[in-house]
Amino acid sequence: MALLSAMVLWGSSFVALKYSFQEMHPLAVILGRMVVASLCFLPFYRSFARAGLRRHHMVPLACMCLCEPCCYFLFESLALVYTSASQASMITTMLPLMVALAAGLMLGERITRRTIGGFFLAAAGALWLSLGGEGTDQAPHPALGNFLEFMAMVCATGYTILMKRLSKELHPFFLTGIQAFTGAVFFAPVLLLPSVQASALSIGGIGAVLYLGIVVSVGAYGLYNFGVSRIPASQASAFVNLIPVFSILFGFLLLGERLNFWQWMACTLVFTGVLVSQDTTSGQRREAV
Repeated sequence: MALLSAMVLWGSSFVALKYSFQEMHPLAVILGRMVVASLCFLPFYRSFARAGLRRHHMVPLACMCLCEPCCYFLFESLALVYTSASQASMITTMLPLMVALAAGLMLGERITRRTIGGFFLAAAGALWLSLGGEGTDQAPHPALGNFLEFMAMVCATGYTILMKRLSKELHPFFLTGIQAFTGAVFFAPVLLLPSVQASALSIGGIGAVLYLGIVVSVGAYGLYNFGVSRIPASQASAFVNLIPVFSILFGFLLLGERLNFWQWMACTLVFTGVLVSQDTTSGQRREAV
């Protein structure tokens, strides 16, 4: 339920990002959401001091934050400048398979044929969903944009693996807070860019940044980190395929976009794939690949 809720919030962030990027510089939006999220975690700084952080946590924690939010949001924001949202969402469907492979190699998680089959069903549904939509965003350099989105997925893979490892000893709430503080510091230098300084702030843009910072960066990441700490990383990553589904649903509700019959069928395929991938059988009955 935590992972499903996180995907709903991340799906809604598509509308907020689409609107805020029209109002402000993309990097200014990312910085704003990180600052807002950091302010939300600030009242808990005393509990963070008692989180049990040790010296051996420092390197993997720094690498996790470097992967996401730092490099991930950098690649993500630049990708959306050069490619369309529909093409970018096609690239995100590669994440579960990348995480499953990495989890098998680095965490020793056993990947069953059922899990792999569910991944392929969900990925196929997400690709079908993306191809069935009528994109309205401009894509001046789609090849470059899609490559940048792929690099964002590489960063997300590293983040998920490191989060799973760290969450065995550190609380997910603490890890989410560290992400927000690190992201705010990392993106602070963008204020020196002339294009960012010239960005006009509107009521709607500020509202979108507040939503992204409070609801998405705090709520969605907190829920996702909690979910990753409770189930295998390879299974948790399968839920990422739901993001394009919820993005189109929110586009229907908030932007007046409409889904055709084949898009609804694709949504059904994505949900089916995610359900199939959740192999909860005991270790003795699992058929490892």
